[in-house]
Amino acid sequence: MLDESGLDLLFQKARTPRRWLAKPVETSTLQRLYDFVSLGPTSGNCSPARFVFITGSEGREKLRPALSAGNVNRVMGAPVIAIVAHDPLFFEYLSRLCPNEELRSWFAADVGLAEETAFRNGTLQGAYMIMAARALGLDALPISGFDQATVEEAFLADTGWRANFLLCLGYGETESLPPRAPRLAFEEACRLL
Repeated sequence: MLDESGLDLLFQKARTPRRWLAKPVETSTLQRLYDFVSLGPTSGNCSPARFVFITGSEGREKLRPALSAGNVNRVMGAPVIAIVAHDPLFFEYLSRLCPNEELRSWFAADVGLAEETAFRNGTLQGAYMIMAARALGLDALPISGFDQATVEEAFLADTGWRANFLLCLGYGETESLPPRAPRLAFEEACRLL
């Protein structure tokens, strides 16, 4: 079990930044981040998430037109912007990822099932990325205010991947954040049956 400092890092004291420090994120950190994300469980080890890490100014400028106005400054200032996507054809890797099961045919025969599985498990892997980023000392800002079609055309057209959300990564300026927003109580959000 994690001690209180580990729980603070991941949950209790972790905050979502609004501004970023001018401190780069090394490629080796992004590689280690993915290594941790890849270890999180997915249905049948399907691992449908795909990630595009935008670190340079050219990529940022390609992304800018896709951002909603309220997100431009928060996103463009991040050292890394990850496009969290999923591969609708994830099942082509199942013979390697889940070799003891014949799962490929299930998804190849049912486009709706394949898309639902890819989206659900890709989203799960995106959440793993937030937690892995925090564990590595990075801050994370998930963004859904963007035009999906523009992102897919600019960054994913040659892959067939589908964009889910953006995840800004880096070292946040957290000193001037307002108090944490309220959360629902256990009794409001949970049922015991």
